[in-house]
Amino acid sequence: MSTNKVSFTAGRVSQFTCEAGKPASFLWDRVTSGLGLKASAGGAKNYVLQSRLASGASVRLTIGSATVWSLSQARDEARRLQTMIDQGIDPRQEKRDRVAEAAAKVAEAEAARVEAARVAMPAIEAWRMYVEARRPKWSDRHLLEHERVVAEGGELRTQGRRPGESDKTLPGILRPLLSLPLEQIDADRVRLWLKDEATHRPTYARLASALLRAFLNWCADRPEYRDQLRADACITRVARDELPKKSAKDDCLQREQLPAWFASVRQIGNPVIAAYLQGLLLTGARREELAGLAWEDVDFQWKSLTIRDKVEGERTIPLTPYVASLLSALPRRNEWVFSSVTAASGRLQEPRIMHNKVLAAAGLPAITIHGLRRSFGTLAEWVECPAGVSAQIMGHKPSATAEKHYRVRPLDLLRQWHTKIEGWILAEAGIEQPAESAKPGLRVIG
Repeated sequence: MSTNKVSFTAGRVSQFTCEAGKPASFLWDRVTSGLGLKASAGGAKNYVLQSRLASGASVRLTIGSATVWSLSQARDEARRLQTMIDQGIDPRQEKRDRVAEAAAKVAEAEAARVEAARVAMPAIEAWRMYVEARRPKWSDRHLLEHERVVAEGGELRTQGRRPGESDKTLPGILRPLLSLPLEQIDADRVRLWLKDEATHRPTYARLASALLRAFLNWCADRPEYRDQLRADACITRVARDELPKKSAKDDCLQREQLPAWFASVRQIGNPVIAAYLQGLLLTGARREELAGLAWEDVDFQWKSLTIRDKVEGERTIPLTPYVASLLSALPRRNEWVFSSVTAASGRLQEPRIMHNKVLAAAGLPAITIHGLRRSFGTLAEWVECPAGVSAQIMGHKPSATAEKHYRVRPLDLLRQWHTKIEGWILAEAGIEQPAESAKPGLRVIG
């Protein structure tokens, strides 16, 4: 170092080159202690500082390229670095700390940006995570309800358009609310939303309110959403104040209405829907229980139906003569008894439209699809059927200790009463009940 010292000038710096045959050559400044110029064989030239740390260890620091740093800048930087060394500071560690601090600030800013974006994210994104997490536990019908309430809307209507309505579908009832961030969904917003919806669709608003409450409760159990929730967003009092008082439905077919209802249903051109509606009335099954009936669940030999029960998981009920005749006449398109050539699922999805047309054609008052199930339980009393028998056929939970622990009815006993109920309903409708087959038929497997 001492044998190759000169007073640096711009000319000397620019003219200095690496000695031939060496990987690098050094030139040292006589003016600034420790400042050097390193010329590499590849042509690069960098200012460096050669010094010793407080520990006595030799250290060489690169200041920067001679094409970028001026001589005066290199001298100033060499003095600054030497001052740090004199103070017992290792410039290399100081640089690492400075880089780490800068990186930490960048990471902190990015984390703040991500957090701000997460908090500002529409609640519908959390809704999608909720639906995906709960999907395995829900029925197809319940899943469909969750998809409908947040539908984007704007699609062309294919059916059910009322006079004066747009030819495009409206957004789902919860879509406007869930377009807001979670932290903005508070009791005041929910109250205003409910107040508006309750004026023209109170029943649907009640359902949507229950779905919203379940969703917010799910979010409250998740650390990624918990801090954004407003605790009062969906308290029961808000729904109670804004929604009309809920009244129990009592719609069902009366004895004298059976002839008109059956006559209108049997005129439906689609045998699948006609059989389905009659099956609902004559089995007392829930809407989705019967719609989800597969051919493997129908046993024509032993005259039974296996119903996927939403309460118990599964129940077996009698296959009565008239229902058996309806099912045996249906086309075997796929695995489903009540198949559909248009539905993506391959089975019947929406029977209400046709049922409403049936009621209108027959001059009957409005009766829901669930009202047909209610009709079965009501009409069963005309034949003095024990309440426990009709409840077991319909899949109701036992309501008394004796029913829970002391009544185990075999399928044949259920069949005796179920066939009697079906026969009475058909007789009132003016339809002859098919005779019980003397010889068992073949079991149909889809």
